[in-house]
Amino acid sequence: MTHILILYSTLGSGHVSAAKALTQAFSQFPDVTVQSEDALNYASTVYRSAVVQIYEQLSEKVPQLYKAFYEGSDVDDLERSLDNNLTWARLERPFFRKLGQLVKTVNPDVVVCVQQIPSRLLQLLDQEDALSIPQYVVVTDTIAHSTWINYGVKGYYLPNALSANFLIQRGIDPALLHVTGIPVKLEIMQPKSQAEVRARHGLPIEAPVITVFGGGLNPRRVRYMVSNLLEHLEAGMVVVAAGRNEDLEDAISDLTASKTTQLLKLGTIDYVDDLIVASDLIITKAGGLITSEILARGTPMVIVDPIPGQEEQNADVIAAAGAGVQLRLLEMVTPAVQYLLQHPERLTEMRQAALEIGQPRASLNIAEHVLSNWQTHRTD
Repeated sequence: MTHILILYSTLGSGHVSAAKALTQAFSQFPDVTVQSEDALNYASTVYRSAVVQIYEQLSEKVPQLYKAFYEGSDVDDLERSLDNNLTWARLERPFFRKLGQLVKTVNPDVVVCVQQIPSRLLQLLDQEDALSIPQYVVVTDTIAHSTWINYGVKGYYLPNALSANFLIQRGIDPALLHVTGIPVKLEIMQPKSQAEVRARHGLPIEAPVITVFGGGLNPRRVRYMVSNLLEHLEAGMVVVAAGRNEDLEDAISDLTASKTTQLLKLGTIDYVDDLIVASDLIITKAGGLITSEILARGTPMVIVDPIPGQEEQNADVIAAAGAGVQLRLLEMVTPAVQYLLQHPERLTEMRQAALEIGQPRASLNIAEHVLSNWQTHRTD
């Protein structure tokens, strides 16, 4: 029996989604058990509260300051990167005493990290607690920041060749780099027809469906976009998926359908993949996981308000591939949507481009490679 421990941190929902996808993928293999844990649950209350608040305040309230920190902490030199991350781990280690105990108790054969904090802490656990467990890192950003690089990592699983080239330029051994895509839920591997999912959820069969994934966006800006779409679109339906964003639900509560365009307002749903398949076009920010799910289904995107730093890089890669357009001015959202709906050949090109870079099998590819690599490591 092979025991897998997946470690993540709840700084953004993408790491959680990636951990869930990998848990599902490893569970498909016989004689494999898998356990997924949030490393922040094993941190002191003071640290956990501080780091979550700092991340949320910087990324949402002061994005330019977050961008300056993100870009300023990205180090090109390999030795400096490794030393910087080890220094951060030493500073954080006193707040994570319970994490070492968790790893000892679980006693896994392999640890898979999908966020930087647990990955860098494992370096010290290996030294201090006499642990010798192979660690694999799954990068959930389109471009790998230097904070992902740590001593003792047996393999890095990357979203694309561009990210691999960046790490090679920084001095990482190419043999450790594996381009698999960002792990997405296995459901995305299952064929679905647009007509089928539209009928299942009461969406118009023939008219255009434009979905706004607004959970991570500013509610006032979403309201502006949606009201403009309702006013100017000639036909179709606008779906607003608010997720757990109650402020967004309040902000659009008084919006109603126009004479030409229907409006569907959703909170938390369990059929995100169906909604992606049902949509002709999706308006979203550029989180690594949600955009990976959309790309894997081949649905064109309009990207707005990416968080400065990693989400801007995600947006650049998608736009450069032709799978989406990135807009800075909200006033351009409705004209862009109108143009794309009036030029179906452009939407077809974007769908093809998305499918070319989407990786619906990423989770299984990572699980297969980790298990194979561990077997080789064990017999060496």
